Amino acid sequence: MTVTLLRGASTILTMDDARRELADHDILMRDGVIAGIGVGLVAPEGAEVLNAQGCLVTPGLVNTHHHLYQSLTRAVPSGQDALLFGWLRTLYPIWQQFTPDHMHVSAQVGLAELALSGCTLSSDHLYLYPNGSRLEDTIHAAAEVGLRFHPTRGAMSIGESAGGLPPDALVEDEDAILEDCIRVIDAFHDPVEGSMCRVGIAPCSPFSVSTDLMRSAALLARDKGVMLHTHLAENDEDIAYSLETFGCRPGEYAESLGWVGPDVWHAHCVKLDPAEIALFARTGTGVAHCPCSNCRLGSGIAPLRAMRDAGVPVGLGVDGSASNDAGNLVAEARQAMLLQRVSIGADAMSAREALEIATRGGADILGRPDCGRLEVGKRADIAVWDMTCVEAAGSWDPAALLLAGPTTVRDLFVNGRAVVKEGHITTLDMGGLLARQRQLAMSLKEQL
Repeated sequence: MTVTLLRGASTILTMDDARRELADHDILMRDGVIAGIGVGLVAPEGAEVLNAQGCLVTPGLVNTHHHLYQSLTRAVPSGQDALLFGWLRTLYPIWQQFTPDHMHVSAQVGLAELALSGCTLSSDHLYLYPNGSRLEDTIHAAAEVGLRFHPTRGAMSIGESAGGLPPDALVEDEDAILEDCIRVIDAFHDPVEGSMCRVGIAPCSPFSVSTDLMRSAALLARDKGVMLHTHLAENDEDIAYSLETFGCRPGEYAESLGWVGPDVWHAHCVKLDPAEIALFARTGTGVAHCPCSNCRLGSGIAPLRAMRDAGVPVGLGVDGSASNDAGNLVAEARQAMLLQRVSIGADAMSAREALEIATRGGADILGRPDCGRLEVGKRADIAVWDMTCVEAAGSWDPAALLLAGPTTVRDLFVNGRAVVKEGHITTLDMGGLLARQRQLAMSLKEQL
């Protein structure tokens, strides 16, 4: 039995249904679950007691869209100033060289970075499998880091010779894709409450797979009881492709294939129009908002305020490190808040609302109401932020973390286990991991 008591947290931002904010409270964690929240809680015999005075405590942040393999291809010079389609054409030949070792190490690096930024639950969208790579290369990495994980079995099936974007060497046969989706779901998907790993199905995008695969993926996901994920309406090129190829906008295309509903979440959705927003709200279809990547690739500012006001379920995603060049989820939340302010007005989004999107918002679109809030009986996924640091000096409101506060955690608990302690990853040899990452990145450069 693992028991930990966080004692005397200066502020607890619960994100519970009442959005309570508690001062000078304790949190008791037992066997992966929050067992108590109150004042003067007694630590059971053998419990670890951590002083949380001067700290803000929040639910662990939730990342709803990532491409972890890209952690080895940040700031590639020829792709630094390209739009989405040109950026992809630049990077596909590099990613074509990846091996299972590249996939495993890049996932460890990306998840460690997320953990340091307060993330306890991350999805991942892996849609290319060169040189024997498999989804479990990332699943094993997540288990080693200790983060709760929602990997999705992505895929590309339309290569350059058939009018698609990816090189033919990176596409797969569609029957083989569906067979492997069944394999990884049967092997790794755990639907129970408190699960550390759930698997989804995620054809890469409408411009890299066929209509038949999109439709078949939806049928398979519902038969298996797993979630669906893809990219949608990311930029103007995406809209133009949909209109030219399918004769309709991306939201209409998704609806025609069964790709709407509470078991579906789409990444980006920068260019959704009012009718598509209404469709997503009516059907409970989720959106992974990726503001930094959208800025980096010049895709635009997603209508986050309009989506929230309409009732669209929204979470945050850092997207791949090759289009973000970072994987800091609390910084992503700040960017989401700032972009709504600069496009609409300073009162368009508060720091608390943006943090809500980054916690319970993301948990909800991943189908995880057991995460993303601090309540008795919920999972003990908890971020502890030291508000005595220089970044928070002078702050009058410790709960306004996104306005004045650290961007790395002091401590991070996932299922009650300390994955970060005093600002350091506890589960990995970070020096050895970063050395291996440098070796692999160098080998990619040498092969170009």
